[in-house]
Amino acid sequence: MVSKNRDSKFVIYQVLYIFIITILALKGAELDLRRVALEDETVDINVKDSLVAILDSLYSLGIDFSIQIDPNVVEENVVLKDQLASLNKRVQDLKEKVKEIPPPPKEKEPEIVEEQTKLQSPISLKKTFIQNTWNIATNSGTVPTTILDPDNRSTPIAIIQPGENKRFDLQDQTEVIIRFGSQEERIKVVPNLPPEIDIQRVTTKMNSADIYVRELQRITAFTVTIIDQRPDQLKVTSSGPISVSGPQKDAKGNLVYNVSLRLAANETQYDEWIDRNEEMQEADGRYKANFFFTVVDEITNDRVQVGDSFFFTDFSK
Repeated sequence: MVSKNRDSKFVIYQVLYIFIITILALKGAELDLRRVALEDETVDINVKDSLVAILDSLYSLGIDFSIQIDPNVVEENVVLKDQLASLNKRVQDLKEKVKEIPPPPKEKEPEIVEEQTKLQSPISLKKTFIQNTWNIATNSGTVPTTILDPDNRSTPIAIIQPGENKRFDLQDQTEVIIRFGSQEERIKVVPNLPPEIDIQRVTTKMNSADIYVRELQRITAFTVTIIDQRPDQLKVTSSGPISVSGPQKDAKGNLVYNVSLRLAANETQYDEWIDRNEEMQEADGRYKANFFFTVVDEITNDRVQVGDSFFFTDFSK
């Protein structure tokens, strides 16, 4: 770029020099360069216009270009005239050369190197994992994701490839680290809550004054729902004079059991039960038979027990 600027300046200086020599050769008396430049027959009109602009700028600065030449020189210098003809041709060539010189290229703007884009976490940071049970994580990113125990980074808990999900077990960690690319995030691990047992009476027959065992043994009198985030690791048992069917899973994945009374197959067995359980008679003359559901989480060892009661007055009508 510097070399091209020097070429341009050299051409301009050479043109000015040629014009000054031309003027001196063609005029043998006192010269006013402004007047000479305005003579149409002296030089090419295009070159003249450029020179006029330059001279106007110099005169505006107060610079006088009057040149005194010996008035006694009246003879025509033939050699110099020939040289001027050659110089005039060079002027034309130089004009074309000036046109051909390309403008200096624009300086290339420095490239802005953007910082590496921060990857979005492939596992939602709003997600929580559960202690002492299995968990599932999905890698929604574009790079492999490693799940680490903060206290044991040397052994990954799980490595999940992009677009895949993986099941893994956690113990008593309170948080885990997810590593993706050169980034790391932490995800909270919440306690595995004890299971809940919800017992609901689903018949109105025990609201009557006369309640018969035979009828209660034919219908579902209670539903028992076991609520837990990981019902597959629960052990469920029941006790009491009951018949249990199930479990079925409800819309939330909870375990649901249907419970009926199973006290006596006939009236003789009923009388025997009454004789053994006289303390089960209420003040209003009704008898009650208790039952219980016990749930144990086989990993956390949480144990929950809940019960309810059947009420009846006789075996049958």
